[in-house]
Amino acid sequence: MATFNTKSFLKHDSYMTPKSAWEGIRHLIPSDKIIWEAFWGDGKSGLYLEELGFNIIHDQDNFFENDKGDIVVSNPPFSQSKEVLTRLVQLNKPFILILPSSKINTQYTRQLFKNQEDKLQIIIPKKRINFEKQIDGKVPEGWGDRCNFDCFYYCWKIGLERDIIWLD
Repeated sequence: MATFNTKSFLKHDSYMTPKSAWEGIRHLIPSDKIIWEAFWGDGKSGLYLEELGFNIIHDQDNFFENDKGDIVVSNPPFSQSKEVLTRLVQLNKPFILILPSSKINTQYTRQLFKNQEDKLQIIIPKKRINFEKQIDGKVPEGWGDRCNFDCFYYCWKIGLERDIIWLD
């Protein structure tokens, strides 16, 4: 039996959002709200949203110590999903977050949203979002342009027409 040494495994949480990820849902992002792109990453995500015509707040302030804008539209660090979702519910802050599709199966997601008056809604992309992975601010050698995991856009208090939207 092979063993997996977790002490040598390094977790990297820096997957930069491509402009295409926001272009694909542009028509579903409320245009009359001030959007807080709450996670800096490489700084481009906020610029992309601004280029698409949205009013954006995007700075390097700590998400857990601030409350800005009317809604959050972001790609948060996946390892902090539980904390991010919990804080947004505590703030009663509407959001559209890019998160792995597997997050829908977690107990914390179930517990956070099962009794909420406003239900969690999902936008399912037509294909995988091809993030740019970065380690210490650099794309690792051999990364390529293919992502090996699926993501959804998790939405809360956005008022989508349906609870599940499949993008064309």
